[in-house]
Amino acid sequence: MATLLHIDSSVFPAEASASRAVAAAFRSHWQEQHPHGTVVHHDLAERPVPHITAAAHTAGFADPASHTPEQAAAFAERIRLIEELEQADAVLIGAPMHNFSIPSTLKAWMDNVILMGRTAGDAPSAKGTPLTVVASRGGSYGPGTPREPYEYVQNYLSAVFGDMLGMKVDFIVPELTMAPHNPAMTELVPLYEASRDRAFEEAAAQAKRLAA
Repeated sequence: MATLLHIDSSVFPAEASASRAVAAAFRSHWQEQHPHGTVVHHDLAERPVPHITAAAHTAGFADPASHTPEQAAAFAERIRLIEELEQADAVLIGAPMHNFSIPSTLKAWMDNVILMGRTAGDAPSAKGTPLTVVASRGGSYGPGTPREPYEYVQNYLSAVFGDMLGMKVDFIVPELTMAPHNPAMTELVPLYEASRDRAFEEAAAQAKRLAA
């Protein structure tokens, strides 16, 4: 039975969030292909995971037999999140751009699941797992645009999940999401609509491709 790990990190509800809407479409198509599958969903805006502490961090480099009670409790929570990642057949992450980067809640989850010698290192435990990232953004940061140098979401997540964790990373990028709300971007609304429609099409295609 297939398992999808779905992480949402937008601070906005579904009706106001491009990353949530496109991720929900992907999840719906994935479930159509896996009617008996399991979805493990974390809404990091509603239920953020703890930011990593010194105890949680140092526990990852120490013999479990030597853990203090504080280290043991913190590390147990990290292991629970790590096992969810390791047991997933596919991973879906909604990662809206916040101030050129990812939401801090998503970074906190990542800091918990990245563990040298297990999920990262010579033999990463989730290596080869397909990861689809819905990287929504209010403007345009693609190649050749004036703001290309400020694109730190795809670059960062590719480095972490692709290079460190060995996962197969694909991006769906709905952009110009601020166009309908910012009068200065009114002329860009058609481009936003085209990007939105393309993102939903890509979500459906990617979910079906993973099933195949």
